[in-house]
Amino acid sequence: MYSQPNILVVDDEETIRDSCQQALARKGNKVEVAEDGSKALALLEKESFDLVILDLKMPGLNGMEVLKKIKKDDPEVIVVVITGFATVESAVEAMKMGAYDFIPKPFTPDSLRMIVNRGLEKRKLWLENVLLRAQLKDRFGPDIIIGQSPSMKKVVDLVQKVAPTDSAVLISGETGTGKELVARAIHSQSSRNDKPFIVVDCVGLLESLFESELFGQVKGSSTGATETKYGMFEVANGGTVFLNEVGNISTNIQTKLLRLLQEKEITKVGSSQPLKVDVRIIAATSKDLPKCVAEQTFREDLFYRLSVVLLALPPLRERKEDIPLLANHFLNKYNKKREKGVTAISEEAMNVIADYDWPGNVRELENVIERAVVLTKSKVIEPADLLYYELHT
Repeated sequence: MYSQPNILVVDDEETIRDSCQQALARKGNKVEVAEDGSKALALLEKESFDLVILDLKMPGLNGMEVLKKIKKDDPEVIVVVITGFATVESAVEAMKMGAYDFIPKPFTPDSLRMIVNRGLEKRKLWLENVLLRAQLKDRFGPDIIIGQSPSMKKVVDLVQKVAPTDSAVLISGETGTGKELVARAIHSQSSRNDKPFIVVDCVGLLESLFESELFGQVKGSSTGATETKYGMFEVANGGTVFLNEVGNISTNIQTKLLRLLQEKEITKVGSSQPLKVDVRIIAATSKDLPKCVAEQTFREDLFYRLSVVLLALPPLRERKEDIPLLANHFLNKYNKKREKGVTAISEEAMNVIADYDWPGNVRELENVIERAVVLTKSKVIEPADLLYYELHT
């Protein structure tokens, strides 16, 4: 859930607006007010709200019309209807239109807070489901950084130093060197470790789709935009966003990302109103970004914003002493995962592994060990299980 729930109170009576604001703000909520339906819809265009408290009977645009518009644009917003003209019929109609609950005037602060807390809990569960779909999960838990070489000891030391800060980190290294693993380690050792860690792959999506994935979109912003969409930065609010292969983003996205880093705000596709977000950015690249800057394909100001701390991962061929540690780590991992009885890697097989240059780095080594665990018919991995020919051609 967002670090501070955002609530909108819509009522034409000033005393009701003020009492609701006071009762809810005391519990750590951010509360805004609107005196009529038109002003409420204008506020909803500007920013996202977790919950709306809505009076049914107001001059001008009435509550039912506002409710219909809210649920059409953003079905997941929690709406609590209040009215001094309480009838079973109006309550039933509001609930059919998507209202979460119904409370008649007059009401006590405690009764209001009770309903609002229940609504926010439902909102929290929905956001957690969005997050779970967005996050890449490993059922056996995240890997740790493996290595005893001097270069990897430097990496671990730098991770420990930078993790407690909120500084942006740029991780460079060849494909397969473990950039996402290092990013997760930074997040897990930070003060944001109980908040989302969202992975964004900057390769493969069309720019229009990628922009809406990152920043979200408002209903009607394009032909396929049938509802308001939450972007990755909104979902990750309070946590960390890992931008993998950031060197592939377009100049348009680069400009928006720079604004996020400078102003801590984003703008949804199809909207002109900025939204405040609190995220830490960790980026990674296998490209030579300084060269991209010189070739004017990557913004120099963005490069410096992303690389407050620059962390370079060495290729596996430059830290051969780590290969046995990694190989045995992956053996244990996939022995458990595949429920095999493989207990060791033979000396001959380990020599084959150590002599290979691993152009695919740690990722390639992991794939080879997993395949060997799956294919071997004995309890010890031998050179033949590694597809020896492939490693030497």
